[in-house]
Amino acid sequence: MLEIHGHGAVTEISLARPPVNALDGALLDRLVEALASSVQAGARALVVSGRPGLFSAGIDVRALLALERDGVADYWRRFFGTLRAIAGCPVPIGAAITGHSPAGGAVLGLFCDHRIMADGAFAIGLNEVRVGLPLPEVILAALRRQVGARRAEHLGVGGRMLSPAAALECGLVDRVVAAGEVVSATVGWARELVELPPLAMLATRANARADLVALFDDIGPADCARMADRWMADETQQTMRAVLASLGRKP
Repeated sequence: MLEIHGHGAVTEISLARPPVNALDGALLDRLVEALASSVQAGARALVVSGRPGLFSAGIDVRALLALERDGVADYWRRFFGTLRAIAGCPVPIGAAITGHSPAGGAVLGLFCDHRIMADGAFAIGLNEVRVGLPLPEVILAALRRQVGARRAEHLGVGGRMLSPAAALECGLVDRVVAAGEVVSATVGWARELVELPPLAMLATRANARADLVALFDDIGPADCARMADRWMADETQQTMRAVLASLGRKP
């Protein structure tokens, strides 16, 4: 599900769950473990990447549709836990967005320190509303932090998908480079940070990201249960199944 690549002081964690790096519970757990173990092994910065042309298609809709309500609530516990692990990672973490990045894929990037996206005919955005799922407040708050309140409302409520250039213009990503240079550019960003005096850099980073980490202070079982209720709602179920059917996949 993951591939680990060393780049000196920087460790790259590459999502590798065919066919589309869909985020099921097992992949989320593995990602959290890889973040922690990489730091423990001495990585001074991290990069999360995907495969060429695709970062992640987001949550594994087909897997979630097969779960009962309690299983869905547990999934959201793991999903929020993964975002918390990214937000609170003790070293800088960059997202090498190697291609398409809808919904949960874009969300992973939101909680990283920096996002570099591949140029080309790719799309990124929080399109949850278009597939029948309300955006949780913690994700909306991270989006507001990234692009500002008015743009966050526009993007979130409308479920907008953006080209790399439009994502750069509104601040959803920080840089756009040629598709073959995404990983090397993100590793280069990380190396610039690890070359700085580490105590000063890390302390400043922790202060700068404290508000992002604090978004998770009040998230608990009730929030996961609420997301499960939303997932099990008729509108969400029908919309999700229709989306899968349009893609030629059985729910």
